[in-house]
Amino acid sequence: MAWIIFSGRLIRCVKNKIKVDWFFPNQATHGKYSELNIIADKTKTVETNFSNYISNNTTNYTHVITHFVELCTSFFATIKKELSATVIAVDHNPRPLDGYPIKKKVIKRIKGMLYGKHIDQFIGVSEYTSDAILNDFGSFLKPKIKTVYNGVLIDDIVSKTDTRTKRNPKFLVVSHLRFSKGIQDLIQAVSALPAILKDNLCIDIFGDGPYKKALHDLVIFYNLEHVFSFKGSSATLGTIYQHYDYMIQPTHMECFSLSILESLAANIPVITTPVGGNEEVVIHNKNGFIFKTKDANTLAKLLQAIILGEKYISENTRGLIESKFSIDKMVQHHFNELKQ
Repeated sequence: MAWIIFSGRLIRCVKNKIKVDWFFPNQATHGKYSELNIIADKTKTVETNFSNYISNNTTNYTHVITHFVELCTSFFATIKKELSATVIAVDHNPRPLDGYPIKKKVIKRIKGMLYGKHIDQFIGVSEYTSDAILNDFGSFLKPKIKTVYNGVLIDDIVSKTDTRTKRNPKFLVVSHLRFSKGIQDLIQAVSALPAILKDNLCIDIFGDGPYKKALHDLVIFYNLEHVFSFKGSSATLGTIYQHYDYMIQPTHMECFSLSILESLAANIPVITTPVGGNEEVVIHNKNGFIFKTKDANTLAKLLQAIILGEKYISENTRGLIESKFSIDKMVQHHFNELKQ
């Protein structure tokens, strides 16, 4: 059996002696990517690159699995025209907090009717995502949709073993730095805290992105340089979470957050919003706290209660991730789909 996969995991494929071609937008060299047969073209979209490849080369692909590709487009009709392969589309895409404009909703429904038939299986990485596929493209696709949760490499994440600090805990943020991640709401929330609570407050931000300067400027505007520290991207986050007490993710839109899974796997509770699939893993007052999206005032009150020790999570949060959201379970579910 030969697959073409746009993104995925290598280990299980190697163990099962499965031949895979990986179509990426560029040639990756870090980690184990050197072991992959990557077909890349920086000048073309992944869809165009793959379409050209199957049009100009003889292949024996039995499955085409797409990740991070727009669903229900003419690209999928092209695949079915050129190949007899089973097409599986995995949806990782978050939706806007307030939904799509009417015009875009209508266009998506039309695309669902025109091109949904060319996709044999839709996989949502959370129940939220699976429901969103139906809402976007039409309820007639329901028989083709299944949820397979994202997973994380549990063994690479060091669990916090010492007791969490109850008063004046240490916080981290792990996020791509763009407006939709809502970190500006966190900065505004901290600015509203009593001065005495900000004196010893520590919030480290891991990540990079186009909104970094705007966030940094906002920190300066509120005179919070002693609170927020921008750490940049890190390849060793799995060993970093354990040094904190809570992770904050004030996001406006999400699909199913890997950083939330990683934080909980490290036994670090999560403070986040009820968007995307967040509430499918974060249970309010049990393994974290949920606050209303874009509500800096509510977040400020919640942070104050946590800093003062009035609100506190005592549960070990790792067990849920081990039992339900490990990468081994995710990969096994995907393999089960291929056997059907």
